[in-house]
Amino acid sequence: MPVHQIVIRNLLAFFLLFYFSENGFCQSKNENDSIQTFTLSQCVDYALQHQPFVNQALINIDIAHTTNSINLSGWQPQANISANLTHYNTLPTAFIKNAAGQIMEQRTGVINSAAPILSVTQTIFTPALLYAVKSANLYIDQAKQITDSAKINVVANTSKTFYSLLLTLEQIDVFKEDTARLAKNMHDTYHQYVSGIVDETDYDEAAISLTNSTVQLKQATESVTPQYALLKQIMGFPPEKQFNISYDTTRMMNEISFDTTQALQYQNRIEYKVLQTSKKLQGQLIHYYQYAWLPSLGAFFDYDLAFQNNSFGSLFANSYPYSYIGLSLNVPLFTGFARVKNLHRANLQLKLLDWDEVSLRSQIYSDYTAALANYKSNEYNLHAMKDNMEKAKRVYDIVTLQYSQGVVAYLNVITAEANLITSELGYKNALLQVLSSKIDLEKAMGFIVVH
Repeated sequence: MPVHQIVIRNLLAFFLLFYFSENGFCQSKNENDSIQTFTLSQCVDYALQHQPFVNQALINIDIAHTTNSINLSGWQPQANISANLTHYNTLPTAFIKNAAGQIMEQRTGVINSAAPILSVTQTIFTPALLYAVKSANLYIDQAKQITDSAKINVVANTSKTFYSLLLTLEQIDVFKEDTARLAKNMHDTYHQYVSGIVDETDYDEAAISLTNSTVQLKQATESVTPQYALLKQIMGFPPEKQFNISYDTTRMMNEISFDTTQALQYQNRIEYKVLQTSKKLQGQLIHYYQYAWLPSLGAFFDYDLAFQNNSFGSLFANSYPYSYIGLSLNVPLFTGFARVKNLHRANLQLKLLDWDEVSLRSQIYSDYTAALANYKSNEYNLHAMKDNMEKAKRVYDIVTLQYSQGVVAYLNVITAEANLITSELGYKNALLQVLSSKIDLEKAMGFIVVH
């Protein structure tokens, strides 16, 4: 190949390298200097405050409080005002005895009457209100537990998405280092080729390796944007705004460890707590139907301000008020077996919840064993990948030195370079996989606590 073509290819390769590693990264870095930067904990805190599902769950707690207030309002006095306006076209007939003891017909009443009525009632006891009192706190607990469940999912999803994005950023760093190494190799190979130390194929292989690494760098760079978009979605972050993430590798390494000897406690899982609350609510419903035969007792007071007159124009000239007070008792003697059937249905629904508990315990154990196995295997893989990376680095340094001295062929350099980048990517991936699997294990054991 003519020397001028070699120089053109060399310049083109360095242009690509400069474009992706300098223009693609340094420029974006300068533009993002003023953009807010979030750590993992800050991402989680932001998500817990802005994620739509979490805020909807918090509103449901307020709805539960309001619903309880509505259900318990029956214990308060109930006051109503009503009014009747009546005009008789024909007065009603009454039969009365006269002085002689004879039954006589007589029209009674007045043609026009108006009666505003103030009615006040006070419930003293009713099974429905008793059920509302005993179940009120359970509904609040249920709403809070559902909110905690939403928060736990947000914490886990935000953390895993953060780690996924971080893995891509780490891969970009690896590809940048690899591209820089390959560019130097190609530069050295070019001078060796010009000097007649190596043949043209060594230079071609160096150029191919540099191009492949540049393509991988470009692909990884392009995948950052959709991963940021996914993290924004999970956090509830405005899509039109931008932020960067920061991380401490040393702290990440310190957070890898987890005590795998801890026993699984089913009651720590939020799903189990929600189910137990549902069973308690169902138990209260059963008690309600069991005591639905109890009478309802209440007190009432009515004040009637009656206006009566045969002349409509003088209807409100005089009033004839009266009032009364009393007690009301309602005893459900027969309801068409509705109470018995409701009680039977409530007991069947409780049995369904019992089977739900059996199924949930099995699911929790399955989640736990799978998460534990993944964590252990990923932790083992991390140590293996770290050892491989260190060995690959030493091998690459030795082979590069041997090639520069003409001891080995360039194929050895390519192989060592490929092993190095594979081991570096494998180590980065293993590190983030361990942290991600630890999140799954903590969630499976119910160790993710939110407030």
